[in-house]
Amino acid sequence: MESTRYDAIVVGAGQAGVPLAQALAATGMRTSLLEREHVGGTCVNEGCTPTKTMVASARVAYLARRGPDYGVQTGAIGIELTKVRERKRAMVDSFRDGSQRRIEKSGNLDLIFGQAQFTSGRSLRVQKANGEEVSLVGEKIFINAGCRPAVPELEGLSGVPFLNSTSIMELDRVPQHLIVLGGGYIGLEFGQMFRRFGSKVTLVQSGPRLLGREDQDVAEAVREILREDGVEVLLNAKARRVGGPAGDLKLQVASEGGEQEIRGSHLLVATGRVPNSDSLNLRAAGISTDAQGFLQTTDKLETNVEGVYGLGDIKGGPAFTHISYDDFRIIRTNLIEKGSATIRGRIVPYTVFIDPQLGRVGMSETEARQAGLQIQVAKMPMNYVARALELDETRGFMKAVVEAKSGLILGAAVLAIEGGEIMSQLQIAMMGKLPYTALKDGVFAHPTLAESLNNLFGNFAT
Repeated sequence: MESTRYDAIVVGAGQAGVPLAQALAATGMRTSLLEREHVGGTCVNEGCTPTKTMVASARVAYLARRGPDYGVQTGAIGIELTKVRERKRAMVDSFRDGSQRRIEKSGNLDLIFGQAQFTSGRSLRVQKANGEEVSLVGEKIFINAGCRPAVPELEGLSGVPFLNSTSIMELDRVPQHLIVLGGGYIGLEFGQMFRRFGSKVTLVQSGPRLLGREDQDVAEAVREILREDGVEVLLNAKARRVGGPAGDLKLQVASEGGEQEIRGSHLLVATGRVPNSDSLNLRAAGISTDAQGFLQTTDKLETNVEGVYGLGDIKGGPAFTHISYDDFRIIRTNLIEKGSATIRGRIVPYTVFIDPQLGRVGMSETEARQAGLQIQVAKMPMNYVARALELDETRGFMKAVVEAKSGLILGAAVLAIEGGEIMSQLQIAMMGKLPYTALKDGVFAHPTLAESLNNLFGNFAT
């Protein structure tokens, strides 16, 4: 088979792959962008865009039920999940189609749909949906092939109709009783969402707390918020087996109190994600992965094979859209702008879109203490914040970790209404290396959530 030669081949049209392919093509490089299924990657198609669109619908239902608290009589609340799904699909189509149109209009850039596999360090074969195969050779290759939902080894799972983070968004009816397996970001967001849609929800977490990477006080506060919303949370509960027909599933769970059976209409498996490296035939190229299949890359994102790079979730580390996009910026800086950017020391923010949101950036208190740093911890409940009181949204707290000697902010956790936005202001201070006193003494508009930063730093633990 004759091969088509390219200056650059990008495998995966995700949040790093798309802008990178366009940037490379704009320099005059002949570029190919290979995509197995759809433009936009996980974020646009199965992750950020659709889930946050549905979270917004769930919040409207939540506020509608709280109408009387604000003196507003709303009447009975009904959920048309097909309408929620329709809105979600329209949002995804808009984002995806717009991106694809821009790619197709780009000069020097070929968009090819199909499953790509390496045949050597610089060559790939693409199997198109119509059965046609094409062979490509690239001077440089960039892998942005992402991850997919993990399927745990659970007895009986292969015999029951379980849901994952993609398929649950295609339901046309609200589950009567949703069992959620996993207490991470995905499990919490969908658990609270479907509780607000009207499902009974039981969340099963094998570990001792939710959100295992967070501080204990943060995890406990999140658990209490979910309980207030009516979500049953089981900790230290290990799933043993599952069975039963659709609509009447039975999950056997072992916990400190012994074994129990949970019966539900639907099961969501939210136990993490695995890289799509297993479909790329990396062995043919000699590209190394770790034991989980994640690409092993340098601080400048190059794999062990010269000229082959890994970007986004498939390389491991923080699996966030903004990190994937920053990976693109690092490649652009180094290969196009002839700079010397690395991932070393970059600030990693993220937001868990439960309600109230959990905005996180930098080091947690636990991480700072484990590192042996001398720190101060500022913490303030949201019922100290005037704007939160006015909105009747006082659940949660703000917490910042400060280096004792310099006064620099090392990290923060903001469990609050618009917690992600408040966190971002703390992140900007970290980026600018401002001491906490700049925020403590700053003049912010009243009444806003931002002005709570004045008072936060007057609440250091003694």
